[in-house]
Amino acid sequence: MTHTVFVTAPKLAQAGVDLLQAAGARVIYLPDADDVQAVRAIMASEPVDAVISRTVALDAQAIAACPTLKVVSKHGVGVSNIDVAACTERGIPVYMTPGANAQSVAEMTLGLLFAAARRINWMDGELRAGRWSRAQDGLELQGRALGLVGFGQIGQRVARVCQALGMRVHAYDPALRGGASPVPEVKVWDTLDEMLPHCNVLSLHVPLNAHTRNLLDGARLARLPKGAILLNTARGEVVDEAALIASLQSGHLYAAGLDTMAVEPLPAGSPLTQLRNIVLTPHVGGSTPAALAGMAAGAARNVLGWLRGEPADPAACVNAAVLAQESRA
Repeated sequence: MTHTVFVTAPKLAQAGVDLLQAAGARVIYLPDADDVQAVRAIMASEPVDAVISRTVALDAQAIAACPTLKVVSKHGVGVSNIDVAACTERGIPVYMTPGANAQSVAEMTLGLLFAAARRINWMDGELRAGRWSRAQDGLELQGRALGLVGFGQIGQRVARVCQALGMRVHAYDPALRGGASPVPEVKVWDTLDEMLPHCNVLSLHVPLNAHTRNLLDGARLARLPKGAILLNTARGEVVDEAALIASLQSGHLYAAGLDTMAVEPLPAGSPLTQLRNIVLTPHVGGSTPAALAGMAAGAARNVLGWLRGEPADPAACVNAAVLAQESRA
C-alpha cells in the first residue's frame, strides 16, 4: 500500500527522503514554509496519511480537514506549532526526534556564550565600519557559574564543556527534582527561583508550553546577579522579551545571546536589534546539515514505523495516551 507523507517545508534532508522513497511513499512538500493556508488546503485535498512537521503551524483546522491522517512527527523536538490536543482527540500520535539535534544546539549555545561574553559580534561590526574599537571589558568564564534551565541531552552537553572551562554548573529541571544529577558535580536545584541568584550565566533548554511561557519574567531576571548573561536556544516565548530588553538596557544583564525570539522572523525595527550587548541568530541552532539529516531520518522512521504497525520508542511520543488507547483497541 502506498502511503502519502506531507512534509510541511519545501524540502527534506536526503537521509529522510531516502527512507521515504525506499518505503514507496508518495511525498508532498509545502512550497512556502510559512504558508498556513497552504497547509490547510493540502490537508483538505490530499489523502495524507502522515505529516512530517517543520516550523509552520499544523493547527486544528488542518487536522480536522484530513480524515486520512494517522500520525504526525515533528522534525525536531519543539511541538508548540502542532495542535497536539486536536491530534489526541482524533487518536493520532505525535512523535518527535529527541537527541537528533542536541549536539548542534549545544554548540550554538556555546557559540552564543563566547560571543556574548567577549562582545565578538560588536567588535566585528565596528571593524567592518572602519573603527578600531577594542573592547577590553569581556568576561572570562573560568570560575563563574552556569545555570541550566532544562537538563536533557542539550543541557548535559553544555554542562560538560563548561565544566572543562572551569565553570561551576547548576541545573533546574522538574524531571530531576529530588534526584541525582546525570552529570557529575552538577548541583541540581529543586526550584528555579532558588537557583537564579547563583548563576552568572543562565541558559534555557526547555520546550514551550503553558508552564514555560514567560518563565523568565522581569522578577526572575532581577534575581540573576548583576552582570549575568542570558542564553536562549529554546523558544523565544520562554522569556518576557520586554523585561529582557529593559534588563539589558539598564545594565543589570551584561549581555544576551538569542537564537530564538518571541516573534519570528524578527520584525524590522525590533528593539532587540538596537542593543549593542546582544547577539542574535535566526533560529538555526539545530540546522546544521548533520542535525537536519538526523531529524529528517528520525521523523521518517517515526511515521513509517506507525504506518507499518511498528511504532517508534514510546518515549518519543508527546501524547503517549494515544498509544495506550491503540494497544487496547
